[in-house]
Amino acid sequence: MYGMIRGISRFKCQPIWRNLLVPATVVKTPYYCTTNSNARFQDNVILMGSPGSGKTTVGRLLGPKLGMDVLDIDDHHLESFWGMPVSEKLAEVGSDSFIEEEGKALMEFNERGKVISLTGSNPMYKPAMDHIARTGTVVFLDTPSDDIVRRLEEMRVNRIVGQNDGVTMESILKYRQQFYEGSYDIRVIVEENENPESITNKVFLALSRLKMKPGYVSTRQNSKPEARKSFSDVILKGLAPDGGLFVPGSCLPVLSIGEMKRMVDSKYPQRALQILEKCIHPSDLHPSVLSTFVSRAYSNDNFECFKVFPVRHLDNNQYLLELFHGPTASFKDAALQLMPQFFVNALKASKTTTKYVIIVATSGDTGGAVLDGFIRHEGGADVGVLVLYPDDGISDVQKQQMTAMAGRNIQVIGVRGDFDVCQSFVKRAFKDRALEKDLMVDTNCKLSAANSISWGRLLPQIVYHVSSYLDLVQNDVIQLGSEVDLCIPTGNFGNILAAYYSKQMGVPYRRLICASNSNNILTDFIKTGTYDLRNRTLHKTTSPAIDILVSSNLERYLYHLSGGSADFISECFTNLESSKHFSIPEKMISAMKELFVADWCSEEEVKRTIQSTLDKTGYLLDPHTAVAKSVGDRFNVKDCPMIIASTAHYSKFAPDVARFLGLDIENEQLNEVFDKLKDMCASPVMHIPLQQSIECPQIHTKVLNSTYSEVREEIKTFARTL
Repeated sequence: MYGMIRGISRFKCQPIWRNLLVPATVVKTPYYCTTNSNARFQDNVILMGSPGSGKTTVGRLLGPKLGMDVLDIDDHHLESFWGMPVSEKLAEVGSDSFIEEEGKALMEFNERGKVISLTGSNPMYKPAMDHIARTGTVVFLDTPSDDIVRRLEEMRVNRIVGQNDGVTMESILKYRQQFYEGSYDIRVIVEENENPESITNKVFLALSRLKMKPGYVSTRQNSKPEARKSFSDVILKGLAPDGGLFVPGSCLPVLSIGEMKRMVDSKYPQRALQILEKCIHPSDLHPSVLSTFVSRAYSNDNFECFKVFPVRHLDNNQYLLELFHGPTASFKDAALQLMPQFFVNALKASKTTTKYVIIVATSGDTGGAVLDGFIRHEGGADVGVLVLYPDDGISDVQKQQMTAMAGRNIQVIGVRGDFDVCQSFVKRAFKDRALEKDLMVDTNCKLSAANSISWGRLLPQIVYHVSSYLDLVQNDVIQLGSEVDLCIPTGNFGNILAAYYSKQMGVPYRRLICASNSNNILTDFIKTGTYDLRNRTLHKTTSPAIDILVSSNLERYLYHLSGGSADFISECFTNLESSKHFSIPEKMISAMKELFVADWCSEEEVKRTIQSTLDKTGYLLDPHTAVAKSVGDRFNVKDCPMIIASTAHYSKFAPDVARFLGLDIENEQLNEVFDKLKDMCASPVMHIPLQQSIECPQIHTKVLNSTYSEVREEIKTFARTL
């Protein structure tokens, strides 16, 4: 049995002190935007949650594990401060004034080195919550409402204000949740019917993680603990100085089946917050700040669909994860409505006067999404965005979308070469020490990245893979814990790597299916273990976002596959640069094949897949999704659902899709092609912001030769404008 419920809750806000009952969503912003010391977390441990969440019982169990005394605010502070039981104080001052009186009493609390159990209503008085939060680490026991209601009924608790006003306990708990959200340093997701000992162990492990702070390391350097980078460092740097990619310094946290069950009925922003706050140390980015960023990123102002990234049944056992409802109609919006906020926050927290140039190579989708994200969220920071795209290697719609974007401190430049050339220029710029010196001396600028080589770009993509699995559970397609397959059109290996990370966090994927177009170097690698660029040329296809031969994020996966061997990774990618190939050992190949399978399809197969899917289902696929559908069909198992990542809206590739469908579009404008396609399909609905973008005038018209020296000069010229 859980301990007695002592907190007095307040359901109705009275005008006399309503201003004191604002939800504490920004209580700690001044303390946790930075990414430095852990000292702030090393004093009291403060347990917070609803009445019936188990604070008192968990506190009694946790104290001995931590070697700390245990203190209950009701018993050990309020009653002694008032000189009377809580019930008498309530009778004396009445319900309307009780929370204010309770809060004022808490303002006088100055104990240190204790495990403290708050009352259920303490967070409702903002000044008091601010005060107590500054004394230590606030742990939110996020307990299922059904469990709380059951416990309260079993204990016949009748002292929670609002109970006797005709308001259901469920409504009271829902109302009170807003005061807990934003007031904690650590959220512990309590599972349904979880026992106190298990909850206590979760709290203990969370506090241990808080103290350890593993940071981030480069894939090419086995960093000593003191050399590990913080989240803000990683966001600002983008690429590691040694040329490697940043990865977490320890394994990502695992979501238990019970924790995932708690998320099933949550909306996407809630899922995103709960997943991301497990992955980002609160001293790097406090949950209250993260909550603001997530809400801003995944609002209905930015995403056309209220579910943000819905899962839609396509046919038989196949389901589409629609990732194209963001402002630029690409899956890249998932990360790039959030990552710019990470970047600006890190820049402001660093208190530096240095300006940054975000340099981006795009195969079509990243560029537009980066531009849109920073235009929306740059917040007046000294950040410029320079996008390089292959002039003849992206769709007409993608080019129009990027080159028509207007905003402060942005530039879009075409390069007479393919995406790999653009990406090589970006990587070369990061390693160019002379350029680094020139930028600092002449313009006080540094370079950073927003491609998926940036951890800040990759991390948010993990969320939608977890969320899509939960959607299948919510829609009764599968039982929680059942396996599913996932098929992703893959070029730079970022999206499928995010799926791999979600697998490590607990999503039970049976297989990750890597789908390539005719640029099938990843298919060959997964089948043979040899990555070979010799005698390969890049093919221009109707799925340009995966027209890639040098898959940057493969490096991260191989780092994990090798057990974190930076020496092995350095050797592989040094060989790739010098001799255009490398191979991995047979043992690693076998381990890779336990999860990954791969295949590729031709342009003719893409055409047939688009046509047959439209005929059979009324759904119009874009070419990238058609690549995934075509390959996924070969690995389909009837008793295992398959999620297919639909990474772009068909209208981004409208002319190619129209030609595949046999439409005569010669001499027609893009808006006319859009209208023809819209009339042919039942779904998805037209992407309105994209349709509007093709009417905008082109602003960025510069095209460079395929030489690094020209790109280098453009970077310097652009930096001078910031």
